[in-house]
Amino acid sequence: MIGDESVVMATTREGIVVIRLRGAVDADSAPGLVRVLAEAAVSGSSRTVVDLSDTSFADSHTLHALLDAQKLHRAAGRSLVLAGPLQVAVRRLFEVTGTGAAFRMTDSLESAMTC
Repeated sequence: MIGDESVVMATTREGIVVIRLRGAVDADSAPGLVRVLAEAAVSGSSRTVVDLSDTSFADSHTLHALLDAQKLHRAAGRSLVLAGPLQVAVRRLFEVTGTGAAFRMTDSLESAMTC
C-alpha cells in the first residue's frame, strides 16, 4: 500500500492499480495524490481506477491532479477510470468545470475494473 492512508490509498487488485480517495481531498492531500497517480501511470498495469465513492469533497487541486494523471496515463498507453458513485460535491466539481467528459467514469468500482 502506498499513499497517505488518511485520504489516499493505493493497492493492486487483479493486476489493476486501485486508488481510493476518502473524505475531503484538497490542497493538503494533493501532493500525495499526484505522487500516487504518477506512480500508477508507470506501474506496468494496463489500468488505474480512482475510486471516488468515499470522497466527500474535492477541489481544484484534485481536479488538476486527475487531469494531469489522465495525460500521463495516455502517454504511457494506460487507462485511467474514475469510479463512483460520486457524492454531490464531487459530481458538482466535474459539472461546474465541464471536465467530466475528459474522463472515463463508471458508477461502481466493480464496473471500473472491467470496462
